[in-house]
Amino acid sequence: MILKFLNSIGAYVLLMSRVFRKPDRMDQFRSQVLKEFQLLGFESLGIIAIISMFMGAVVAMQTAYSIDSPLIPRYTVGYITRSTIVLEFSTTIMSLILAGKVGSRIAGELGTMRVTEQIEALDVMGINSANFLILPKIVAFVLIFPVLVVCSMFLGVVGGYLMSLVTDMVSVETYMYGVRSFFYPFEIYYSLIKSLFFAFLITSVSSYFGYTVNGGALEVGRASTKAVVQSSIMIILFNLILTQILLL
Repeated sequence: MILKFLNSIGAYVLLMSRVFRKPDRMDQFRSQVLKEFQLLGFESLGIIAIISMFMGAVVAMQTAYSIDSPLIPRYTVGYITRSTIVLEFSTTIMSLILAGKVGSRIAGELGTMRVTEQIEALDVMGINSANFLILPKIVAFVLIFPVLVVCSMFLGVVGGYLMSLVTDMVSVETYMYGVRSFFYPFEIYYSLIKSLFFAFLITSVSSYFGYTVNGGALEVGRASTKAVVQSSIMIILFNLILTQILLL
């Protein structure tokens, strides 16, 4: 078990050493990055928007419902909603969601290319297939994911605002006062730093499982499942590590 794990780590490192090399044709590389912006980033904006707004509203409602002591000010609803969305939800939870959407897509795409021998064809032509296929995905998602995280933060707070607008659980003025209270800009930087690591983990781990598929269509499905599971585990692990380093 341990030997198999170490072998996988070594294979992953060797693959990344092939990935992070200068592309042979920069114009084609830029074109691929722009394409991946659309496939991995902008196509994920819809699900991010929907989940963020509803989760912001739910967090605000649950917080307002839980505050039953007159000693706790009502603006705490806005403060807790903002802190929850900014510090954890928009980065970690969104990363876990996109590990399923983006990770399975990458693993399925590369796995299909492997079993149909398209990757071998690139290697035969003297092209660094790892660099050609994987690097644009990593670069594109690492660049676009912080933008998606910022959108998620904004929409999550908006969701709480809409909750205060349509219910009488907390007033809009009190909610917005709580959102603005005790705000530290480093909270945003902390989340964006985490998003860079998580974006790299999702794309690189998923690419590894898709690129190294052996077999047929069944193995491609298994590789997609492994990519999602392993990416999620690494996100949770690095979330703990980065929180320990950045906040404590």
